[in-house]
Amino acid sequence: MDEEKVEDIEIRLLLEALHSRYHYDFRNYAQSSLKRRLRQARDQLGLPTFSALQDRMLRDPATVTRLLGFLTVQVSELFRDPAYFRAIREKVVPHLRTYPSLKVWIAGCSAGEELYSLVILFREEGLEDRTLFYATDISQDALDAAARGIYPLDRIRTFTENHQLSGGKSSLSDYYSTAYGHAAFDKSLRDRVVFSDHSLVSDAVFAEMHLISCRNVMIYFDRTLQDRAVGLFRDSLARKGFLGLGARESLRFSRHAGAFSDFVREEKIYQKREP
Repeated sequence: MDEEKVEDIEIRLLLEALHSRYHYDFRNYAQSSLKRRLRQARDQLGLPTFSALQDRMLRDPATVTRLLGFLTVQVSELFRDPAYFRAIREKVVPHLRTYPSLKVWIAGCSAGEELYSLVILFREEGLEDRTLFYATDISQDALDAAARGIYPLDRIRTFTENHQLSGGKSSLSDYYSTAYGHAAFDKSLRDRVVFSDHSLVSDAVFAEMHLISCRNVMIYFDRTLQDRAVGLFRDSLARKGFLGLGARESLRFSRHAGAFSDFVREEKIYQKREP
């Protein structure tokens, strides 16, 4: 048996062990991306094989935390893809204004860049005080980073440019303070945020959301898992609620596509159809 096939068997057993022991399910993630990330984890942990990685993971919970850091890594920016946030501001917000209270779910929030983008946008549009934001991820480290809201100062220029291009109505500097080479976003931006460990693979719905933003997460899922996630979003959205996906994601091939209509096609923003 060649080395590639041996590795595939080891990876399958490692993922089964991770699910059985710690209830994290990566078994239906896209294999090419998953294998690349597992190789990075194995090499940086100084282990010779995936079997050795499995053995350490089963006996050392700290290794699981490090492994999740490799498997869930996402690089994002505040107001990444500014046209997406401009579309929310100009097309979605007018509909959201009609509700006395709002719920927004940022699924796969990673280190919080998209969360802060939406909270700032809602503040600028006068909707923050009536909105609860749910920021979820499977990684506790990611949730902790999001809750801190601290980013390297050299990223702020890009954040600021994105904010302006998204139609920002204030200066981004109004929302953070700087010290020791970092920018710390104001604690008040987290006043209406609930941080929660949640898996799109295995956990249940968040009911009656008016907007769900899940961008650049499903590109790592295979078709079965993508369908599960989209079904979860459908069941979590309020009547005529909105779903935003990443630039490389689509509902076109989902078995739940009929539950949504294109709202802003070019920015991958969809609206839940009437029952």
